[in-house]
Amino acid sequence: MASLNLGSLVQSYSIFNQASRSKSSPLPRYFPFNPSKNLSSSTPKKLCFTSLPSIASVLTKEDTVEEEGQSPQTPIFDFKSYMVHKANSVNQSMESSVSLRDPVKIHEAMRYSLLAGGKRVRPVLCLAACDLVGGQESMAMPAACAVEMIHTMSLIHDDLPCMDNDDLRRGKPTNHKVFGEDIAVLAGDALLAFSFEHIAVATVGVTPGRIVRAIGELAKSIGAEGLVAGQVVDITSEGLTDVGLDHLEFIHVHKTAALLEAAVVLGAILGGGCDEDVEKLRKFARNIGLLFQVVDDILDVTMSSKELGKTAGKDLVADKVTYPKLMGIDKSREFAEKLKNDALDMLQGFDPEKSAPLIALANYIAYRQN
Repeated sequence: MASLNLGSLVQSYSIFNQASRSKSSPLPRYFPFNPSKNLSSSTPKKLCFTSLPSIASVLTKEDTVEEEGQSPQTPIFDFKSYMVHKANSVNQSMESSVSLRDPVKIHEAMRYSLLAGGKRVRPVLCLAACDLVGGQESMAMPAACAVEMIHTMSLIHDDLPCMDNDDLRRGKPTNHKVFGEDIAVLAGDALLAFSFEHIAVATVGVTPGRIVRAIGELAKSIGAEGLVAGQVVDITSEGLTDVGLDHLEFIHVHKTAALLEAAVVLGAILGGGCDEDVEKLRKFARNIGLLFQVVDDILDVTMSSKELGKTAGKDLVADKVTYPKLMGIDKSREFAEKLKNDALDMLQGFDPEKSAPLIALANYIAYRQN
């Protein structure tokens, strides 16, 4: 299938170009940002990473992206093989970590959603960030699995009748449709609790100080200043007619971007990254986190349920505010392209070979079809 055309890069103001946030407050509460006033159809600016390897990815029919001006001798990064290999490693680790044991029912429910497939973007981002700053995969694997456990928890709870009331997730019946609402709630709770235990107990080769710092980052990203904040504002915004872009960005920076940001930051911290590198990667992750949601909004109105593996058009039915609703499809695609390129800018200065997975992941998030 041909890739999603997100349009050309445009020059516009972005919240992500502001000065670095303090380390004690990774998630600002409010962003004065209005893409519709700043995006323009001015002359496109082409990106050319002359020092970076080309990316064999899933972005086109040919599964290859060639950077402008690359030489035939430039090594090719095989993104598809990389993702399969890393996802398999993550799946094996989660399989052994959340084994089937008593009480059987709750562990069945946890495993049903946790091992149901999915792209594993968040844990792979965590592992890639760890490698980028010089760490070993084993240092970040427990954290990578923990992030995926929390992501799965959020999906289980998000699908409940009291929330989005969805029947389909990753091409399968949602957790509460199989196990009932009560067990689904508890399965999510159990995954959330175990995620922190897993980082604390299973992380090896990392100083206690860095482990504690990572746990603090993860906790903040999903609490009342992170994922939960975005979810609450999202729920209370349904049906409102005066929701603007600032409001929408607050929702998605917290509801979606926060956990993606945490995945990258945890990998950088546990891999031994210096503060400067951690903050550069935080900005990279913030951009691709919001990018993920903008593309999600576009796909929700342009793809079918079968193609997405979940219910399409549900935001429209629920009368939720989305980027296409406020900006239109074309401006949303331009904004997505801007976010992608801002993210890639944050990787300048890192080792080109080690940054290739993150570059490819940013492109994958931008051009994914489900």
